[in-house]
Amino acid sequence: MIFRTFPQVARPVEGEEARIREAYARRQEGTRYSWFNSGHVFMVHERERRLLAFLAQYGFAPLNAKKILEVGCGTGYWLREFIKWGARPENITGIDLLADRIGEAERLCPKAVQLQCGSAAELPFLEKTFDLVLQSTVFTSVLDSGMKQRMASEMLRVLKEDGLIVWYDYHVNNPWNPDVRGVKRQEIDQLFPGCHIQLRRITLVPPLARLLAPYSWLACYVFERIPLLCTHYLGVIRKG
Repeated sequence: MIFRTFPQVARPVEGEEARIREAYARRQEGTRYSWFNSGHVFMVHERERRLLAFLAQYGFAPLNAKKILEVGCGTGYWLREFIKWGARPENITGIDLLADRIGEAERLCPKAVQLQCGSAAELPFLEKTFDLVLQSTVFTSVLDSGMKQRMASEMLRVLKEDGLIVWYDYHVNNPWNPDVRGVKRQEIDQLFPGCHIQLRRITLVPPLARLLAPYSWLACYVFERIPLLCTHYLGVIRKG
């Protein structure tokens, strides 16, 4: 694979990247994302069902021949999900700003998956390389508008003309976490001008899902059908 090189000068996103590293270093995950937490399991299953429906709708099934990139891949959860859904490990690439998360992803993912520590604002890949580019709760962790615009431009640059960007992120603020900020539809339109964007509100308010799921998944399904109780956008973005 051919990588782009960049001059060794101060980069305008360095300050924001340092802030993100510090924020993640302070973060405590606890048991909220445990597979033994029924609220987490409910939210994951609902997201999976809807995303697979989106991919089928846009002709991206099967995935075995698709080249896939995740920006902000963390420990590789989504990368392993794509493999579970039929993607070939050698066609999957993940990039993340945090070296420790890339290290964990290398431990958990098949060896053929390509993993890099780097910035989503400067993707080291050729233009029009990937069929699918995913971002999941990455843009809400970036508070600098200039960096978000560079990330969006890079995602479009490496996406094939007939490819899809998959978007999953908060559209509301988290009152308990000042290090993140929800990304609303108007901002997404500005980040991807001229693109075709289809978004749906999903994911029941996580504290409510965790409260209800141990007693009634049916109640969770009912409440998730109320848009005002859903905290995330799931959708696809196509080049215009």
